[in-house]
Amino acid sequence: MLLIGLTGGIGAGKSSVSAALARRGAVIVDADAIVRELQSPGTDVFGEMVERFGSGIVSEDGTLDRAAVAQVVFTDPQALADLGAIVHPRVHAEIERRIAEQAGTDHVVVLDIPLLAEAGWPGLAGTIVVDLDPDIAVQRLIAHRGFSEEDARNRIANQIEREQRLSRADFVVDNHGDPEALEAEVDRAWTWIHSI
Repeated sequence: MLLIGLTGGIGAGKSSVSAALARRGAVIVDADAIVRELQSPGTDVFGEMVERFGSGIVSEDGTLDRAAVAQVVFTDPQALADLGAIVHPRVHAEIERRIAEQAGTDHVVVLDIPLLAEAGWPGLAGTIVVDLDPDIAVQRLIAHRGFSEEDARNRIANQIEREQRLSRADFVVDNHGDPEALEAEVDRAWTWIHSI
């Protein structure tokens, strides 16, 4: 198994790069997808979040209202820390379990974690950072994911600075171009992975 980290600021295109790596044969361990699974109604994480943040974070259909959670935590550092204390240990344990399933294989396992540059992860053969100017990321979040400009900027402000993230990269995928340019960047990244 070759374990590769993948990260990037919100709106940088990390999910697109992750999907492109999967098409090339990588096994993806997606922290965001794991978070969504762990925050499903009926889970311990869901119950603890409702207990901490109130019923206002529950949608009419009984699922988590992610926008409501974001409004609370991205403007209140203590609330963000409390959310992390509820979610992060469980996510960490599930990521470790999924990586262990791949041990002994010859797979390229890509660990897709938004906060990888902040938190790190042991045992990585290398880290890929998807890079995009934060102002362009804001525009893409508004256009493609329905964010308000304020929400997009609040989330970016709660992440590590672009320069710090880039300083932790072993390989940088530039996502300032069109989808075809991004595919070419992922081809370069795939070649780099196989050179490790």
